[in-house]
Amino acid sequence: MNPVPAPAPAPDHRRLGRELDLFDTDPLMGAGLPYWLPDGAAVRHVLEEYIRDAEARAGYRHVHSPVLGKRALYELSGHWDHYREDMFPPMDLGGEQVVLRPSLCPHHALIYRSRAHSYRELPLRLAELGGMFRAELSGVLGGLTRVRAIQLNDAHIFCTLDQVADEARAALELIRRTYADLGIRPARYRLSLPGDGGKYVDDPAMWRRAAALLTDVLDGAGVAYEAAEGEAAFYGPKIDVQIADRAGREATLSTLQVDLYQPRRFDLSYTGADGARHRPVMVHRAVLGSLERVVAHLIEEHGGAFPAWLAPVQLAVLPVSPGELAPAEDLVRRCRDRGLRAELADPALGSLGARIHDARRVPYQAVIGPREASAGHLALRLRDGRRLPPLPAGEALARIAAVVAGRGRELWPEGAHS
Repeated sequence: MNPVPAPAPAPDHRRLGRELDLFDTDPLMGAGLPYWLPDGAAVRHVLEEYIRDAEARAGYRHVHSPVLGKRALYELSGHWDHYREDMFPPMDLGGEQVVLRPSLCPHHALIYRSRAHSYRELPLRLAELGGMFRAELSGVLGGLTRVRAIQLNDAHIFCTLDQVADEARAALELIRRTYADLGIRPARYRLSLPGDGGKYVDDPAMWRRAAALLTDVLDGAGVAYEAAEGEAAFYGPKIDVQIADRAGREATLSTLQVDLYQPRRFDLSYTGADGARHRPVMVHRAVLGSLERVVAHLIEEHGGAFPAWLAPVQLAVLPVSPGELAPAEDLVRRCRDRGLRAELADPALGSLGARIHDARRVPYQAVIGPREASAGHLALRLRDGRRLPPLPAGEALARIAAVVAGRGRELWPEGAHS
C-alpha cells in the first residue's frame, strides 16, 4: 500500500512574510519589534486608507495624539493600578515620569475634555491609527501576531446613555462589513466579562449595566456569542471578535467596549437639553484591531496571494527582451499615474519563464514582446493561470483599475474579456 501523504503544512505568516519580503526583524531592534519592508508597507498603507475612508463615511473624525504621556495620566485612567505589569517602565524626564502609552483611550478622553460639549454634538466619534506599546514577555512574542509596538485602528465614541445601543450596533455592523471586504471569517463572537482578582475595577453595578447594554446589542444583531469570564478590559465588558488561523489557533482581532468608568475618572461632561451637566458614555471600538495582527491573518488566509486591491504589486510588467524595455517602462509609468502598483521585471533578472515564476503571486502579469510593443497591446496573464487575448493597453489598465477600485475578489470578472 502506498503511504498516505502528509497534509500540507498550514501557511505561516512568519515564513511567508520573510519569503515575500513583507517584514523582518533585527536583534538590534529587539524581539517583538518587526520592521516593514516596502511590499509589506504597501499592504499596510492600503489597509490604513481603507479604514480611514470607511470611518469617515461612518461619521468619525480623525485625530492624532502622542505615544507618550505622564505617569499621572495613566494613574488617572486606572491603567497604572490595573494594567501596570503590561506597561513599559516609566522614564525619568526633567523631574517627571513619562510612559509609553498602553492604550489610546486616555488621550482621547483628554481630547474630548479639552472643549465644552453640548448634547447636540453627540455622538462624537474620534478615531485614530495610533501607536501603543505593551511590555510582552519574550516567550509569547511571534511574528506580527504578538508584538511590543502596535499600530491600532482605535476609536472612541462619546455619547449619551440612550445613544449607546445604536452606536454599538453601528460599530458592530462596520466590523462585519470590513470583514466581508477583506475576506475575513470570524471564528466566534465573545462577550468578555470580568473574573476574580484585583485586575478589574470594583464596581459591580457599573459592570452589570455595561454588560446588559452589550448583551442587548448582540441579541439585537442576531449574533451567536459565548460569555467568557476573565477576558474583560479592566474598566468594562467587551465584545471580542475572534479569528482563527489555519492551524486553529484563536486570537482577538476586533473589540467593542462600553465604558462607564473612564468618563467618571476624567470628569467628562456635556451640557444637556435641560442646561444641566451630564456624564457621557465612552464606547471603545477597534475594527481592524492592530494592523500587525490583521496583516498576519491576511498573509495566512491568502497564502501571500492577496486580492488585487491589497496586493503590494498589482501588475508585473515583463518585457521579453531588452528591445521592449522602453514601452515596458512607459507602461509602468502609466500604471502609477492611475494609482496602480506596478513593477518592471527587467530581462536582466533572468529568463522570461523565471521572471513569470517569480511574479506568480502578483495578480496580473503583462508580457510585452515585439508584437505587443508595436501594437500598443497587452498580453495579460492572470495569477490563476488564465491568459487573456491581447487588449489595447489603455483598456486593459482601465479594467484592472475597476477591479481594484471595486475591491473585487475575482481577478477578471466573468464577461470582462468580451
